[in-house]
Amino acid sequence: MPRLVQHFKNALPSREYLAAHPWLKPVAHHLLDPQLWRLQHEAVARGVAIGVFWAFAIPFAQFAVATLHSIWWRANIPVAVGMTLATNPFTIGFWLWLAYQLGSLLLGAPQPAPRPEDAGLMAWLGSFGAPTLLGMGIFAVAGAGIAYLGVKLVWRLNIAVKRWQRQKTSRAKSIPPIG
Repeated sequence: MPRLVQHFKNALPSREYLAAHPWLKPVAHHLLDPQLWRLQHEAVARGVAIGVFWAFAIPFAQFAVATLHSIWWRANIPVAVGMTLATNPFTIGFWLWLAYQLGSLLLGAPQPAPRPEDAGLMAWLGSFGAPTLLGMGIFAVAGAGIAYLGVKLVWRLNIAVKRWQRQKTSRAKSIPPIG
């Protein structure tokens, strides 16, 4: 696991690089805040939730929106940006199909009738848009909540295991040898 974390750190641009970028100059002072880059449990949990939310909420500009919301909510920026990759060009078709299926199930929408190929974007949106948007909205909100709680739970379990191991070791040292 540490190698994966190190690889992730090496792949991300540094705070200083982002702050020097011409488009980011207006918010550079926010990007340099060390709290937005540390691996603290609350900041990581928020970053995961923000990243998952925006991964499903919009199909474009996810990195930028996740970064802005990470600044606003005091979340870990690299984690939030990384979690937006939950949906990507390779998996988005599956997620859209699944969102449509969930949305049509909840709306009770019948299967759309086949449209002529020259019907255009508006006809397609009329057929598939509402169920897909509903499904993606549910994925965004539920995924963010589950991700936040999941990170908090894993973090607490990790601390509990370390504490248990430390207590076990200290008890073994405090027991006098027999003999």
